[in-house]
Amino acid sequence: MEIVDIYNTISEASQETLYKEKGSKFFGYAFPVVNEEEVKEILVRIKKEHHSARHWCYAWKTGVAEVRFRVNDDGEPSNSAGQPIYGQIISADLTDVLIVVVRYFGGVKLGVGGLIRAYKSSAQLTIENASIIEKTIEKTLELVFDYQHMNKVMRIVKQQKLNIINQKMSLNCILTLSVKISELVKVKNCFEKLHFLNVKA
Repeated sequence: MEIVDIYNTISEASQETLYKEKGSKFFGYAFPVVNEEEVKEILVRIKKEHHSARHWCYAWKTGVAEVRFRVNDDGEPSNSAGQPIYGQIISADLTDVLIVVVRYFGGVKLGVGGLIRAYKSSAQLTIENASIIEKTIEKTLELVFDYQHMNKVMRIVKQQKLNIINQKMSLNCILTLSVKISELVKVKNCFEKLHFLNVKA
């Protein structure tokens, strides 16, 4: 099974977007999130800002290997709001993200089909307006060895193009490296062949 170590998310909260449909206004927001606590805090803030709105619908998704997500129609007909928003998160291949769409009712009912279209379009507009970035999942490796073996260790660090996060150089050296999760086993094996070295993952 291939290990995925690259994913897309957004770098910061997006600017507010506005989508209009038959008098109803849909305000869209995107936020980077890593857990449900952050989601709850943001929703409290949005509801305060838009206290006179009718619906605060949202979808969020976190994680790469272990994905968690939730959709919420907030009083709109079942699957007419949260699911279309989540569909846009999936089609943009994003994770660690929350999309909120706030609706002010304009007096004309849109019907389920109209709502699905409106929430989907608002979420799409919001994502297009966000700064999407690529992130790599990395693990740290700690190497402990005597200073006399420095050259041998550094040769592997250069060969494998590894990032040094931290180093303590004395008689007993400690080197902390950042390694892509997909390359962890290979890199660990390279170092474990050096009998003078202690490797901690």
